[in-house]
Amino acid sequence: MTRSIRSAAPVRSPLTELENEVMQVVWDTGPCPVEAVYLVVSRKRDLKETSVRTILRRLEQKGYLRHEEQGRAYVYHAAEPARSLAARAVRQIIDRFCKGSVEELVSGMVEAKMLSNREMDRLEHFVQGAKGGR
Repeated sequence: MTRSIRSAAPVRSPLTELENEVMQVVWDTGPCPVEAVYLVVSRKRDLKETSVRTILRRLEQKGYLRHEEQGRAYVYHAAEPARSLAARAVRQIIDRFCKGSVEELVSGMVEAKMLSNREMDRLEHFVQGAKGGR
């Protein structure tokens, strides 16, 4: 099996369920002020706007968000796309549990029947396309 070089990207504290909901709002809508995040999150949860502000600050401290000042308002944007964050999380799993081998992870997923035939076909198509682009 192949070994790969570990990424030097920083390891962040994992997201709580509520933090993930807040991040999803920012990822889905793009840069947005506190009020916009509050409007979306408060549809599902009974939170005050001050609680959402606190969560946004914590996410910024953890490195998930950045903010810009626009007048008196803070506008938050993701430090990186969700897909990049997911890829780094998977990389950490691969390094920790699969001896650094992507093949080990994917073959384990196939053996555990975690991937449908359709998903495997799409992955195969994606890999073939990537090989053709080299």
